[in-house]
This record gives sequence, structure tokens and C-alpha cells, in this order.
Amino acid sequence: MTGHSTDSTPTAEKIPRTTETASAPSPAVRRKVTLATAIGNFVEWFDSGAYAIMSATIAGIFFPQYDKTAALLATWAVFAGGFIARPAGAVFFGRYGDRIGRNRMLALSVLCMSGSTLLIGLLPSYTTIGVAAPVLLFLLRAVQGFSTGGEYTGASAFIMEYAPEGRRARYASVVALTVGLASVTGSLTGLLITWSVDDASLRSWGWRIPFLLAGPLGLIGLYLRNRIEDTPVFRAMERREAVLHAPIREAWRVCRRQVLTLFGYSITNAVGYYLMSSYLIAYMSEEVGYSKTEAMLTGFVSMLAYSAACPLMAAASDRWGRKPMLLTACTGFAVCTLPAFWLIGTSLAGALVGATVLAVLVSVIGTSNVPAMVEMFPAQLRASGSALGYTAAYVLFGGTAPFVATGLVTVAGTPLAPGFYLMALAVVSALVVLASFRETKQLSLTRTTVIDD
Repeated sequence: MTGHSTDSTPTAEKIPRTTETASAPSPAVRRKVTLATAIGNFVEWFDSGAYAIMSATIAGIFFPQYDKTAALLATWAVFAGGFIARPAGAVFFGRYGDRIGRNRMLALSVLCMSGSTLLIGLLPSYTTIGVAAPVLLFLLRAVQGFSTGGEYTGASAFIMEYAPEGRRARYASVVALTVGLASVTGSLTGLLITWSVDDASLRSWGWRIPFLLAGPLGLIGLYLRNRIEDTPVFRAMERREAVLHAPIREAWRVCRRQVLTLFGYSITNAVGYYLMSSYLIAYMSEEVGYSKTEAMLTGFVSMLAYSAACPLMAAASDRWGRKPMLLTACTGFAVCTLPAFWLIGTSLAGALVGATVLAVLVSVIGTSNVPAMVEMFPAQLRASGSALGYTAAYVLFGGTAPFVATGLVTVAGTPLAPGFYLMALAVVSALVVLASFRETKQLSLTRTTVIDD
């Protein structure tokens, strides 16, 4: 693999080739960065967990109940609608992170997310204000989507630019891990609420609790992120006056292959994660016939397995590389998804095993996806380029996954339909990794060159 600068482009004229490295951050600074990244990212992703946990309840509160399947589809349509604003968020926060700084971008994103999530918990129901209820829910989901458009990729770049060489994936696994922990906490919250209150209380005020918790958690994340200075890589770019004024346009122009490659293998990551986390509970209770408590328990166990597997799979990525782990994950999804969905339909014990298999596979692809998407882009285009490819995959495939899966079950007449969907995408992603992905773990994060071959 060789790297070269794009010397024929205006970008290269502005940005000198450099091997400058900043002094290594102290262990104390890295601990603060890890904590700030973890808590902020936790807040960002708690909302998806909260929405998934209460999806069946939300269907009965914000939509008329002429048809339960239609109400659930409408609920997932609003969930997917939240992803519509992600491209705008990716452009805004990606440009903001490459121009103004990684830490200020992350402080703004957590403020937007916690505020909109809190407001969802205060919304009146359909029976109170009619059609305005689902409209307001959609708009607040759009604000959440706008925020998320820059959070995951921004947090990944932020923590990796502080990470020591040879341990990048392990540091970056904090981003994937806190996504899992947010879902675990959300699932546990849902279980406790479901067990503690009757159905009337759950529909009246119980469902609001997970959303209202986002307010104080967001303030904590904002406080921590504002106390950390920007990354050594970004500060070095500022000293060299290498910060670009139009990083989004430049990222698409000179890093198009990297953006499309990231999109190609992220679609499996996106669908796998949202089927496991957001769709699983509604799938088990509405399509397979489990009780809500059994479905939530399965969701809790699967996300716990995902969280436990993340550090282990990240260590493997640091040892063997991103490409072998991405191929392992895609192959695993292609082979194991259908048996996992079959197990989910057999019994509660089978559901726990099947969901855990999916969870471990998501951890394999996620803990290599994070470092790979940061490493494949040069420093001055990192936040913008990674946001473009990753967000596009999550908008077109991740956000629509629960909706598509619910529709496929109805059209195909089999609860195994979502498994076939994920398997097909895994094959596509494997081909993309084989044909287009270049190993990235050895690349310098301070480089300003584009890797073409």
C-alpha cells in the first residue's frame, strides 16, 4: 500500500505534506478524553434505545389504533424519519469538526440530542392533540437525527486522535461500547418500568421516563466535553494553517473511493445493529408472539453480549487488522443470520442464543468499522469524509431497517424475512471489502495525503 498527496489539486497546494507529530498526551488526559467521549456518546444513543424499548407503547399513544400493524409501521416510519435529517447533520457537523474543532462539534451535538429527547418525553398524545402529536414526534426525531449525523463519526475521530499507536481500535471501541451500554441501560429501564407499573400507567406516564432522563445526562456530557481541549491532530493542523474552508466538497472530490467503500460495508453494520437493538423487541412481541417482558429481556441480554464483546473484538482488530475483521463479520452475517432468526422463533432460550449471535457479529464489524473510517481519511478531511459515507449507510439502510423488516414479514408471510435481508446485504458488503478496502491500521492519523492503492 502506498500513499501519495493529491499534488495536482488545490487542496495539496494549501496543505503541505508533513510528518509532524504532537507530543503524546498524558495518561490522565487520555482518561479524561475517554470519559468525555463515553458519556457524551452514551447520551446520544440512549434515545434510540428509549424509542425502541417503548416502540409498541408509542404506537398506541401517537397513532390511531384502527390497525395495530399499521400503527407499528407508522412508529417505525417516524423512527426512520429521524434519519432524514442525518445527511444535513453530517454535512453540518462534519464541516464544523474539520473547520472549528472536534470538541466544539461534539459539545453542540450532545446539546441538540439531549434537548430533543427530553422534549419527546413531554409530548402530549394523539388523543389529546390529534395529528399534531405524530407531527411533533417526527420533528423532534429529525432534530435527534441531525445531531446523530455528526456524533458517532466525530466521537470516533476525537478519541482516536488521542489514542496511542497500536491501540487505536481499543480506544475507539469506547464509542461502540457506549452505544451498547446505552441500549443496555435503556432496556433495563424499560424492564423495570414494565414490571413496576400497570399498562394504564405505562401508557399515561411510564413511557416518558427514559426520555426525560436525557436532560440531566446531557448536561453532564456537555460539561465534560467543554473541559477537554481539542485533539493533538487538529491543533497541529491549526498551527500549520492546514484547516480547509470547504472540507465536505473536498472530501467528496478527492476521497470519493473511500466514502463509497465506507458506505458499502457500513450498510451491514447499520442494518445488523438496528435489527438487533431497535427492531428485536417489537419483532418478538408483535411478530413471534413473546410477551413484552420476554422481548425486553432478550434485548437486554443481546446488548449486554454486544457490550462485553466490543473490547475483545477491538483487541483482535488491533492485532490482525481491520480488513480481516470486517470480512469475518460479513461472512458471519451471511452464514449465521438465518439460523439466528430461526432460533429466535423457537423458544425464549433459543431467542437468547439467536440474539446473542447477532450481537457478537455486530460487535465484530462495529469495532473495526470505527477505526477504519477514521484512518482511511486524511486529517483535514476526516470528520467530513467519514460522516458522508457512514451517515449515508445509516440513513438509507439503518434507519429504514425496522420498517423494511416489518414490511418484509407482512409481504413474505414468514418471520424469517428480515434474516434473508441482512444476509443479502452482508454478501454485498463482503464484496466491497474484498474489492475496494485497503488496510488502514498502520496509517498515520497526522497525514494529509490520500491513500489510493
